[in-house]
Amino acid sequence: MSDKNHAQAHEDHTGPVKTPMQMLLLSFFSFVIPIFVIIGLVYFVTSANKEAPGAENAQKAVAMRIQKVGSVEVRDANRPLKLGEEVYKAQCTACHAAGAAGAPKFGDAAAWGPRIKTGYAALMNSSLKGKGAMGAQGGGDFSDIEIGRAVAFMANAAGAKFEEAKAPAAAAAPVAQAK
Repeated sequence: MSDKNHAQAHEDHTGPVKTPMQMLLLSFFSFVIPIFVIIGLVYFVTSANKEAPGAENAQKAVAMRIQKVGSVEVRDANRPLKLGEEVYKAQCTACHAAGAAGAPKFGDAAAWGPRIKTGYAALMNSSLKGKGAMGAQGGGDFSDIEIGRAVAFMANAAGAKFEEAKAPAAAAAPVAQAK
């Protein structure tokens, strides 16, 4: 048989926990240590200063999100009005010189003919509010009168006989006070 006695055989089959206090401490630390490890990992992951994707433009993106809804632009109301040709060269040539996006080419009587037949008011309305691929011109760099002058300039180059818009009449002279 075996040379080992009964006590030695029992000792071979038991674990490292010998007392109830050891068992209590082992149970406590088996739950507490993983919790502290998880808390430490969460703290480590969340505390690092990491740049978000696209952070190189972060200041610009923040400025875009918090920008004001409206803005005020101060213009000189007394500046001289531009002529139709000047407005055409500054605003309209990009599309009307080449006929881009279906715009009638400058001086093309065939393309302008049906539009001229609708009248100056219809052309003016289309230019100020936009039509088709053409964006609205009202409220842009030029006043409505200047846009009207450009409309008349382009239509007249294609055979129309529109009169160029005039500047509004000056304010009435102050009435002299009665004595």
